[in-house]
Amino acid sequence: MPMSDGPHLDLLREAIAVEGRGQRDLLAGDDAAATNALLEAARLYRESWELASPTSFGRLIGMLKASVIAGDASSAAAYARTQLPDPVESPAASYALAIAALIERDEATARVASTGMRSGSPPFNRAADAIDGLVEGDGERYAAAVGAIVSDFEGREEHLSGVPIADTAIMLERLAAARGMACRPHSPLLPASP
Repeated sequence: MPMSDGPHLDLLREAIAVEGRGQRDLLAGDDAAATNALLEAARLYRESWELASPTSFGRLIGMLKASVIAGDASSAAAYARTQLPDPVESPAASYALAIAALIERDEATARVASTGMRSGSPPFNRAADAIDGLVEGDGERYAAAVGAIVSDFEGREEHLSGVPIADTAIMLERLAAARGMACRPHSPLLPASP
């Protein structure tokens, strides 16, 4: 179903455009500019969420992903947890909860949320595999899942922001690095040091 026009959609489009700018900066190695743009994108995703329908969980996912990649995600995680229903009932809501839980080191909640992701599309399942690898401390499972995620992004003809970048893998690698589990895959869709 197409989204109705309005300020929420204008903010969403702006968030995606700003995120794309940050992604280009990230791939170019300009970490400071990337961080600034991604934090701005996270703010815009949050503002868009607050004006959208209560099931527009992709905006919370966008906010969390941009915040993790920017390296400043604790407040985004805390906010997302207050916005998600209890219990979560869709793959997208489960994904948002899983990311927030990983940020907060709530491995039990991340594990339960990853199960809720599995009724979604193949990309949800690949992300759930990576999340399970992280919460279980299983480096091989995590690395295999991230490799599959990168391959999927490499095969896409279109990317949400218009920038060919494996942003899901970058987010997961940031979360993995905090656990000493980063696998550092190589791809033209990833910065030199994700």
